[in-house]
Amino acid sequence: MTTYGRTTATAAPAAPADPRGVRRGFALLGTVQATLIFTLASLAVPLPRIGAAFGLDRSGLILLGAAYGLSFAGLLLLGGRLADRYGARRALTAGLLLFAAASALAPFAPGYGTLLAARFAQGAGAALVAPAAMGALRALHPEPAAYGRAMGTWGGLSVLGATAGNLLSGVLTAALSWRASFAVPVAVAVAALLLAPRLLPATPPGAERALDLPGALLATAGIALASTGLVLTDAHPWGSAPVLVPLLTGLALLAVFARTERRTADPLLPPDFLRDRRRLLGLAAIALTAAGTATVFVLLSLSLQHGRGWSALLTSGAFVPFAAALLGAGRAAGPLLARFGPARVTTAGLGTAAAGLALLAAGAADPAAPYAYGLLPGLLLLPAGGALSFAGAAVLATERVGADRAGLAGGVLNTAMELGPTVLFAALLTLGGDSAPLAAAAALFAGLALLTVRLAT
Repeated sequence: MTTYGRTTATAAPAAPADPRGVRRGFALLGTVQATLIFTLASLAVPLPRIGAAFGLDRSGLILLGAAYGLSFAGLLLLGGRLADRYGARRALTAGLLLFAAASALAPFAPGYGTLLAARFAQGAGAALVAPAAMGALRALHPEPAAYGRAMGTWGGLSVLGATAGNLLSGVLTAALSWRASFAVPVAVAVAALLLAPRLLPATPPGAERALDLPGALLATAGIALASTGLVLTDAHPWGSAPVLVPLLTGLALLAVFARTERRTADPLLPPDFLRDRRRLLGLAAIALTAAGTATVFVLLSLSLQHGRGWSALLTSGAFVPFAAALLGAGRAAGPLLARFGPARVTTAGLGTAAAGLALLAAGAADPAAPYAYGLLPGLLLLPAGGALSFAGAAVLATERVGADRAGLAGGVLNTAMELGPTVLFAALLTLGGDSAPLAAAAALFAGLALLTVRLAT
């Protein structure tokens, strides 16, 4: 059996016989995945109002904006192992319960500390939901070809969720309050909890394996600390203690984690999983696409509101063409993958996104440039390229993965998606201004596109 020309040896559970049931199950899982990324992006537009409400300085806002992503990224590998060990649907239910509870607490937060804790808890729930959802997706599509087509669509859901987070949070903030944006993850999580037993196949627990708790602790602490150090570079110099202490400590823990995993009988992240060149390039494309999208959302949201004096509602409206281009490219991704394969689609997506970022960099260099030709062309090309890049890269990152590693694949894929914005966004911000980070991102996209050309030939 093949997936876009690649062989998969491990069998998966049988799929539901009813095609409508498969479609409904996929719709449920896709909505959940998009909501996880929606929740990540939903504070970008209302952050200034939250800061005013709680009297936060820039560092407080940065930590609040990053809290969800820090716990999400840090716990994903453990979440993937739990999904593979205890079954995808059971892990999905547990993650949704935590995610829903934290999302329900957040809008009633009386102060900064409570809201920050709720965001960390949301991320912890999401870290279990995301890999479990991919495990359930594999159970819905046991045939490799069908699973490859499903992953092609799955790849675009994250960009869609991020776009919806920016658009809808701005509308809700303007019409009601920043607290209203938390209603979306609560509603989706509750609906998913009710529908999952009806729409998703039961997934039996995997083989009895050790959880590799030392590896989980090292990976979680290392990712969280290193990411925290990078996030704080926006408020502190690179050579300062608030940056260097968590960054160097986190990197040291990750080095110990890598060394430990090579000696562990049943590692949290098997070293052979990352030896596939196609998978590595796919993960790199996912990380870079997520980083480029996040950079544009944050820089433009702040620039339009602070630099041009736009309202939250008008700022969200500026991204409507972005959403339209994203939806159009997302619909085209499936047929393009079937015709040209994931490597060529990824290459084309990265190149198109690079052009969009270059145009946005040129527009950002002139704050007085009209929106229609200063920003709009880039806001059309970037999402079109990003949707194709995500779709192709998701297939590259998960092909030849057996059903017994579906949760692991989901954890690694989502880790790349979360760490990309954290690492690259922090590095890009050190360039200063709005234009330079966007130009640097465009160069990175173009460079990675050249690397993926070799896979496509």
